Amino acid sequence: MVSLNLALSLLLATGSQAFVPAANKPSSSALNAVSKKDTYSITLLPGDGIGPEITEATKVALEALTEKCDFKIELKEALIGGAAIDEKNDPFPQESLEQCLGSDSVLLACIGGYKWDNNPRELRPESGLLKMRKEMGLFANLRPAKVLPQLIDASTLKREVVEGVDVMVVRELTGDVYFGTPKGIDEIDGQRVGYNNMIYSESEIDRIARVAGDVASKREGKLCSVDKANVLDVSQLWRDVVTQVITDDFKDVELSHMYVDNAAMQLIRWPKQFDTIVCGNIFGDILSDEASMLVGSLGMLPSASIGESGPGVFEPCHGSAPDIAGEDKANPLAMILSAAMMLTYDLDRPAEAKMLEEAVEAVLDQGIRTPDIKQEGDGCKLVGCKEMGQAVADVIASMVMN
Repeated sequence: MVSLNLALSLLLATGSQAFVPAANKPSSSALNAVSKKDTYSITLLPGDGIGPEITEATKVALEALTEKCDFKIELKEALIGGAAIDEKNDPFPQESLEQCLGSDSVLLACIGGYKWDNNPRELRPESGLLKMRKEMGLFANLRPAKVLPQLIDASTLKREVVEGVDVMVVRELTGDVYFGTPKGIDEIDGQRVGYNNMIYSESEIDRIARVAGDVASKREGKLCSVDKANVLDVSQLWRDVVTQVITDDFKDVELSHMYVDNAAMQLIRWPKQFDTIVCGNIFGDILSDEASMLVGSLGMLPSASIGESGPGVFEPCHGSAPDIAGEDKANPLAMILSAAMMLTYDLDRPAEAKMLEEAVEAVLDQGIRTPDIKQEGDGCKLVGCKEMGQAVADVIASMVMN
């Protein structure tokens, strides 16, 4: 019988041909939008759990914005996640993919729920999300974590630690251990062995480094690249390529490197030391969630997933919260702020994006809160998802245009 070590070596050797690295050419800065126009086509993916509720609240806010600013957004829904499994037996059907690719941009709510947790992996909602990212070429995820003064006491950390925090995590989305092959669970020497392949090509690292360099150059000019180069060969390549790209092509950006375990600790100890962080898929998955909790609630945090061409996907960082689905308790602000990122990065409407962001802050200034950001004794008004969306729309309607 083949030994365990030899078997794994053979698996890696024979399976390595399944990995096809990205084209070996550097990408230019990748933050592209469609040309500004009067009418846009947007695919809405309400998904699961609280998704349909926050989608409706976001539509109300967007309708107020487009009416105020005299442009149109044509919204068309498609299936993803558990809803798609139930209706099409596919977590991301081909017709949904085609509709997304034919749109100017995509706005996603959230996916997942207990109902599908025991399904085979290919019939889980998360598989639809991974398929969407891969098929649409969404290799870069941007997750801002900005502490708003109105919600500073919602954070579990001390005020002096989080006050003024404004971090952008740039995460690579389509490589690393989540997509590397070979992978699986096999029986070897009478026991089950699970394996995944943590792998990156030079060109994959190059293109995410360029996105991060571009983002950092438009912020405070500081970029921290996170890896585990003291242990992992793939991380040593990551460090080498990021260093070369930033040194050669982003001379105005101050680059530093940090091991992932130290970065996880530093984000809690003193998050204000960070401006822009770039990391691979699995490290970014963990650190972006950690950074989001500096703000106090995932219900406040948007994100953008973009590629070198075609539409991006904009979605809140939070999950589908099936325990409160249908109870009008969800916070729609993260999805509304995701729509603002869509206006900036995909629709070439930065002024309108700023209006949407300012409307959210104005609503918070009015002391309006959903349950996730309501603090005991804060004197604020507790509202549901629908009322919060309407409150944002009302602020937009009352804005005075320059």
